Amino acid sequence: AIGASILAALREDGKDPDNLRPHDLAGFGEMHVGGHQATRELAMRLRPGPQDRLLDIGCGIGAPSRHLAMEYGCHVTGVDLTAEFCKVAEMLAQRLKFDERLDYRQGDALDLPFDDQSFDMAWTLHAAMNIADKPRLYAEIFRVLKPGGKFALYDAMAGAGGTPHYPTPWAPDESISFLLPPEQVRRLLEAAGFEVTHWQDTTAEGVYWFQEMKQRQAEEDDPLMLGPDILLGPDYRDIVDNLARSLEEGRVAVIEAVCRKPE
Repeated sequence: AIGASILAALREDGKDPDNLRPHDLAGFGEMHVGGHQATRELAMRLRPGPQDRLLDIGCGIGAPSRHLAMEYGCHVTGVDLTAEFCKVAEMLAQRLKFDERLDYRQGDALDLPFDDQSFDMAWTLHAAMNIADKPRLYAEIFRVLKPGGKFALYDAMAGAGGTPHYPTPWAPDESISFLLPPEQVRRLLEAAGFEVTHWQDTTAEGVYWFQEMKQRQAEEDDPLMLGPDILLGPDYRDIVDNLARSLEEGRVAVIEAVCRKPE
């Protein structure tokens, strides 16, 4: 189980799983291009206040939601299709004593288990790549946001350079990968009713981030105890290399955007 592997890796690293501090998990579980820095930048675009309720769609094991709760004091609900991810996210929130501001629910992004106008803000970080019905996804996010609410996304999209190299972090092959070109995604967001207030192609930064990461790994002798293999499996290097190559060759684009639901 993922939870047991994480606790074992922490112990092996000399950390006390019963007395965890935020930096013990720094960067772990942020399985998107740009890692923790990308999470921070997107959070700064939203800047939630302590009174805000935010929905993290495709929350994984909860790393971005933990950052929001710790840094901004807001309440974050994470939703993910994978029940085990939600359990692990919950367990880590409890061990970090942040469970008052964080809760997690297993659920489908195309049928969110929340009432209309439940949230002040929502975000997705690399969560839409496996979802074929993007119009439905954006309509659901629009539905659960309050009028004037913001939605931030940071997603991998189709580049002009051809098919991505598989396997990728989100799909072993193209049968479950549904990337759309950025301009098409923007049109779908607008069709769902959103006003797009910020739109930025961050592919070049992603390429640079991968190059830096590769250099760091080459210089470090010790492999990370709390490494990506826990979530991506033993073939994680091939998977990560494929994504880096796909970005370099323009097969995958990375877009950061913020939208607003009109009042």
